[in-house]
Amino acid sequence: MGSEIYILVVEDEPDVLDAIVRDLADFEEIFPIEMAETAEVARKQVSSIYDDNNRIGLMVCDHILPGENGVEFLVDMHEREETFSSRKMLITGQAGHDDTIKALNKGGLRHYISKPWQPSELQEAARDLLTDYVIEHERNLLPYMSLLDSEKLSESIRLRGGVSDG
Repeated sequence: MGSEIYILVVEDEPDVLDAIVRDLADFEEIFPIEMAETAEVARKQVSSIYDDNNRIGLMVCDHILPGENGVEFLVDMHEREETFSSRKMLITGQAGHDDTIKALNKGGLRHYISKPWQPSELQEAARDLLTDYVIEHERNLLPYMSLLDSEKLSESIRLRGGVSDG
C-alpha cells in the first residue's frame, strides 16, 4: 500500500460521534479514522490529510452541524478534485427531501443512513463503499481482503488478470 486511506467522520454531538467511531473501529486496522465536529474543522483535516500525501476513502457526515450543514460540506468536497472520488455517506435524522436530493445530485452521496442506525448497517455500508474505493484506486487489493468485501476484491483481481505488487 502507498499512502494511507482515511475515514473522515463529521458529527457535532459527542455521543453520536463516539458511537459512529465505535461502530467503525474494525476498519481502523487499515483505514485511520479522523473526526471533526464542524465542516470548518473537517476542511482543515482534509487539507492536512492530503498535505501528508494521504487520501480519504470515506466521508461519514451528519446533516445538522454548527455553521455549514453536512450536505453543503459534501457538495463542496465533491466539487474538489482531491476529494471528488471519496465515497460520501450522510447519516442523519433531520435531512429533508430537498437536502437529500441535493446531496445525491450534487454531493456525490453514495449512501444515506437514518438515525438511529444499527451498527451492522453502518458497517456494511462502510465496507461496500471502501471496497469500491480501493478497487477504483489501488492496484494491490490483497491487503484489503480480510477486512473488505473479499468476493468483490477477488473478482476485480480476476478481471485485472492477476495480482499486482503495488
